[in-house]
Amino acid sequence: MADFGENSGRQWYVVQTYSGYENKVRANLEQRIATMGMEDRIFRVLVPVEERVYNKEGKVKRVRRKVFPSYVLVEMILEDQSWYVVRHTPGVTGFVGTGNHPIALTPKEVGEIMTKISKDQAKPKLEIAFKPGDTIKVKNGPFANQVGPVVEVNADKGKVKFSVTVFGRETLTEADHTDLEKL
Repeated sequence: MADFGENSGRQWYVVQTYSGYENKVRANLEQRIATMGMEDRIFRVLVPVEERVYNKEGKVKRVRRKVFPSYVLVEMILEDQSWYVVRHTPGVTGFVGTGNHPIALTPKEVGEIMTKISKDQAKPKLEIAFKPGDTIKVKNGPFANQVGPVVEVNADKGKVKFSVTVFGRETLTEADHTDLEKL
């Protein structure tokens, strides 16, 4: 195998795995790094996940999802031995790249991924089951039992704008998504 001399620095690489084996590959690879003494060549193994919050049937559920299913990120110095350790880890199907030449992520790509992961850990992404045009019913508050169409959804704030009839006039109002149910 050729030496990967042009990539002699510490960089992030994407490793493809069998579907659903990402965490197992991470654990296996971390164990192989320790037993084969590769701590000075393979530094971090990462399975990027994001947390999402769903409101289903009045219950709030938190779900952790993999950002890149079937892929694991590995920070390493690419050379024959480190390549061999990663490539021959159970569950790994190969590196992302051309042939036997893995392509490192650019610093910009790494920055975007790390920013996304840290944002998701700080504030989970909210999944709201409503979309504009859906008909909703208000469960709580001053407009309880009112029915109307959704006009706008603000997932960042967890708010839904909808139209209701008050004293014979259409009125736009906003409520927390947890106070509404889809009809």
